[in-house]
Amino acid sequence: MTNSFIIKRPHITERSGGLNAIGKYVFMVKPGSAKPEIKKAVEEIYKVNVVAVNVINRPAKTKRFRMVKGRQEGYRKAIVTLKEGQKIDLR
Repeated sequence: MTNSFIIKRPHITERSGGLNAIGKYVFMVKPGSAKPEIKKAVEEIYKVNVVAVNVINRPAKTKRFRMVKGRQEGYRKAIVTLKEGQKIDLR
């Protein structure tokens, strides 16, 4: 996979905003992407040094609204820790 296609988008929530303050950033990534691929992609795209990558898989869920059943997609997200003193501007 090309590095630009591994990372889908930054995952911006209140919780991820709190992590940004301590040098950790959360990204939505393609399913099946490995930690070294994610590390390389973030370093190339944002020109920073990555210290660690943690990955979380959220499974798909079945939801229901009245009598209609639906499915909420699962996703994979990566929490990337940067070298101390470095930042990514996600605006």
